[in-house]
Amino acid sequence: MSGHSKWHNIAAKKGKADAARGKVFTKLGRELMVAVKQGGPDPSGNSKLKDIIAKCKAANMPNDTINNAIKKASGAGNAENYEEMVYEGYGPCGVAVIVNATTDNKNRTAADVRHVFDKSGGNLGTSGCVSYMFNKKGVIVIEKENSKMDEEELMLLAIDAGAEDFNVEEEVYEVVTAPEDFSKVREELEKNGLEFLEASVQMVPTTYVSLDEAGAEKMQRMIDRLEDLDDVSEVYHNWEE
Repeated sequence: MSGHSKWHNIAAKKGKADAARGKVFTKLGRELMVAVKQGGPDPSGNSKLKDIIAKCKAANMPNDTINNAIKKASGAGNAENYEEMVYEGYGPCGVAVIVNATTDNKNRTAADVRHVFDKSGGNLGTSGCVSYMFNKKGVIVIEKENSKMDEEELMLLAIDAGAEDFNVEEEVYEVVTAPEDFSKVREELEKNGLEFLEASVQMVPTTYVSLDEAGAEKMQRMIDRLEDLDDVSEVYHNWEE
């Protein structure tokens, strides 16, 4: 995980998230709906739902909004039918990109994603064309200024709970787990009163691509365009920001 600087500017990241909060909540609501449809409305028996709830809380989604989305998804009259899709390809300057989407219209979403790749100077590829350059990992990010523990205490707690790695960056601590250990580690940290800036299972690059200023601007525009799509839930890439 080390070697990149995704969390180098927390204030800017928070400001961007605040500005897009309504859209973020809508997207998270869809993810909750898919999880409920797949495993039921009880998080204690639905580990995927439990993990999505943690992701919602890290995004400051109100409990009432979370509960209402779960109730709606489990209601007998709910005819909405969303499914998860994954798109892979290359962005500007050969950056590997994976796009996760939650959609009720696969044709529309595929066309929208392809349009962004083409407009951004990238190429949408076939399944598996870039995913081999990523590993699926649980990632928990804790802001240093909000941590109730010092670095060593938090690291020992995370490792004892089953974390694979513990990274220290300028403003955050980053706990990395195997996907199957994510829930266990997250719950142990929660029990110790820790709050998360981010908590989800992600696609983490094994290598990173550095870009010059022009390439970075192109790549950022592509990410922004993809994240602006209503159906897109996550964008992963191996650009060293």
